Amino acid sequence: MTGVVTAKTTNLAARSAQRRGEYPSPLPSIRRRPAPEGGVLVANNTKQERQLDAPKGLRTRVLPLRSRTGSDRFGRLTESLARGMGTPWFLLGMTVFCVFWLGFNAYGPEELRFDSQALGFTMLTLILSLQASYAAPLLLLAQNRQDDRDRVQIEQDRQRAERNLADTEYLAREVVALRLAIRDMATKDFIRSELRSLLEEIDKDRASSKASEYNDA
Repeated sequence: MTGVVTAKTTNLAARSAQRRGEYPSPLPSIRRRPAPEGGVLVANNTKQERQLDAPKGLRTRVLPLRSRTGSDRFGRLTESLARGMGTPWFLLGMTVFCVFWLGFNAYGPEELRFDSQALGFTMLTLILSLQASYAAPLLLLAQNRQDDRDRVQIEQDRQRAERNLADTEYLAREVVALRLAIRDMATKDFIRSELRSLLEEIDKDRASSKASEYNDA
């Protein structure tokens, strides 16, 4: 008897503690798959199940996020460089650089010259060749990104035009339906004529009833 009372008291204390939030309720038991032969557990394909359970917009795409972010960052850098090379400040800077290079190596102190005039300014030619060889692909990359943006913009414009056309056709059909409904509705003159004819019929019925009563009398 004492053991039963003690067990009930313990259960009541535990329930009251759970209600007060002193400690959480016990978690439900987790069912685990039995291990295969050999005692080695096989990892479940949780990644695939997670992709199937997740919405379509939240699933991982073919390219990982890091590669897409890196390519986008490289594309923005390419566009900024191409945009910078297309400014008059870049042309002015290149002109000043070439003039300084040629003047220093032609008329500067001989012990400080680093590009020989006798060899045709080989280093300057190499630098300009490298700059030209890198400038062309950068411009092409920037042009490709602009073409992609234009293609997306054209597609969005086409979809918007299709939606506008569908909305316009729907509104035109609704206007035609309203015109037909208004044409079938009774006008004010028609209602007045019908009421006038009803009043005339009522007056005729009253006159005929009075005449019959007078004849009967």
